[in-house]
Amino acid sequence: MRSNQTATPASYTAAQSFTGLAPGGAAPAVPAARGGRAAGPLLVGATVAMGLMAGLFFAFDVSVMPGLAAGDDHTYVAAMQQINKAIDGNGLFGLVFVGAFLATGVAAWLQHRAGRRQAALWAALATALYLVALFVTMGVNIPLNNELAAAGDPSQIHDLAAVRAKFADTWVPVNMLRTALCAGGLLALTRSLVLHGRAGR
Repeated sequence: MRSNQTATPASYTAAQSFTGLAPGGAAPAVPAARGGRAAGPLLVGATVAMGLMAGLFFAFDVSVMPGLAAGDDHTYVAAMQQINKAIDGNGLFGLVFVGAFLATGVAAWLQHRAGRRQAALWAALATALYLVALFVTMGVNIPLNNELAAAGDPSQIHDLAAVRAKFADTWVPVNMLRTALCAGGLLALTRSLVLHGRAGR
């Protein structure tokens, strides 16, 4: 009597043994490290971008603003108008300013996708801190910059002291907040990099 069963080819049996699949079994789970190739370089790029933003804001805190504060009202207003104009028209600044957020957010997602949960959490924290810095910039610093520009030629402003005070009294402490937020983001990304490196060993 012929058997209704067909002999299983040896090559098929060997392949099943190698993959750990039984006939009709489910596909293997995606390895936790999938996406890891892009995760590392992007995390490095995010850290560099975050460091550049923290350094820019810090430079204003410790040199630009204290230096301008020592000058007269006309010099202060005129200099800040030109500085803001130069930054607004600088494409490289815009790339780093926006890129820091995008790179950090995507890096956090890739770390999570690769199964590196702790590294992902630290990168996510950095994303949240930088997002707050973006909100502060768009909600406070940029409107103040626009008001200062709208004041016009400093030589034609009747009360330069009032214009300067209205700008500096808010802009300076808020910029310190941006520095702290970006510095915190930089530390969080550094921690994420360390964890990423440990997981890759």
